[in-house]
Amino acid sequence: MYTKKLQDSLEKDFENLKQAGKFKVERELESAQGAEVEIKGKGVLMFAANNYLGLANDEAIRKAAAESMNKYGFGLSSVRFISGTETIHKTLEKKLAEFLGTEDSILYSTNFMSNLGFFATITNEAFGGDGKHLDAIYSDELNHASIIDAFKLCKRENVVKRIYPHGDVAALEKMLEEDKDKSYRFKIIVTDGVFSMEGYLADLPKLHALAEKYEALLFVDDAHAVGVLGETGAGTPEHFGLKGKIDVLSGTFGKALGGAVGGYIAGKKEIIELLRQKSRTYLFSNSLPPSVVIASMKALDLLKERPELLKKVKENADYFRTNAKKLGFNVLEGEHPIVPVMLGDAAKTQEMSKKLLEKGIFVVGLWFPVVPENTARLRFQISAAHTKEQIDRALAVLSEAGKEMELI
Repeated sequence: MYTKKLQDSLEKDFENLKQAGKFKVERELESAQGAEVEIKGKGVLMFAANNYLGLANDEAIRKAAAESMNKYGFGLSSVRFISGTETIHKTLEKKLAEFLGTEDSILYSTNFMSNLGFFATITNEAFGGDGKHLDAIYSDELNHASIIDAFKLCKRENVVKRIYPHGDVAALEKMLEEDKDKSYRFKIIVTDGVFSMEGYLADLPKLHALAEKYEALLFVDDAHAVGVLGETGAGTPEHFGLKGKIDVLSGTFGKALGGAVGGYIAGKKEIIELLRQKSRTYLFSNSLPPSVVIASMKALDLLKERPELLKKVKENADYFRTNAKKLGFNVLEGEHPIVPVMLGDAAKTQEMSKKLLEKGIFVVGLWFPVVPENTARLRFQISAAHTKEQIDRALAVLSEAGKEMELI
């Protein structure tokens, strides 16, 4: 029963969130996602979406999705192992594996679910998960929330979790060296391919070398890199010349590759088959809708058909980063279309974000506890859909607001 006591408790929690600067406000778009969107009847430039290739409202994507519904319907009303597998699901999994250079892949409803499913299955279900054979996980401290939550599903009696400082390969090697004589069943090194708060890339060559040296599986969540980095858009492994050499990849179709939903795990066929048999977030979640499956295949095709998209998003990001620095802002270096403009102070960042929106620029401000204290920032996310004129307009507004607030 919903009581006054419960209501008061919830209202107090909400107030505490507001006081701590943790209360999230959802801004409502009144248009399709794109380089420019409509909010409260006003057109604003979008710099807060993961729509890196501009495919979220692409005509070819929309056409493919619409045609698929005419043929396959809206949904399947089932999970994969009952009556929710269509030929198109298997086709997408094969196509994705070929694209990433892996033996096989498996689709999930989201990348959050794929990460939860992988770690819970490997540590709790593989070979019984009897608590007699511990697994060891070595995780970067800034890994995504889905990875952190995935570890919570790993039973304590089955796994030892060790967290290494962000990007500190030396600290990781020290941990692996300390554990080299311990009789762990599996050792798994876990990292994001791209860390989304900074746009920094994991040092995959060094992590791969450590995985080889200490016989550990290397798991890479490449959600922000797939479709963005590498010669063909196959992500951080391709970017670093390691395509086909990473043991396990997770990723999403919900960012660069169409911007809807759908996650995956890709890797060795034995791992994928184990997940098909025992991964609870796969077995007990409805199948991806046919429209998403067909549109996701089209997104992979478009990467081949329009290689200029990869070139354009890189050029746009480099142009914005270079010119934001010229304005006098502290901008993090990088190779990714995530471009953080560092302001430091949380209150000023909140005010700046609101001011920019009023002036027609939608960009998200990030502050503690999302990022460390005194590292508050505006996270600009650049898209291939942005024109040079739109980026110049954003830079002009950024300069104007920065001067008004005496930040530059």
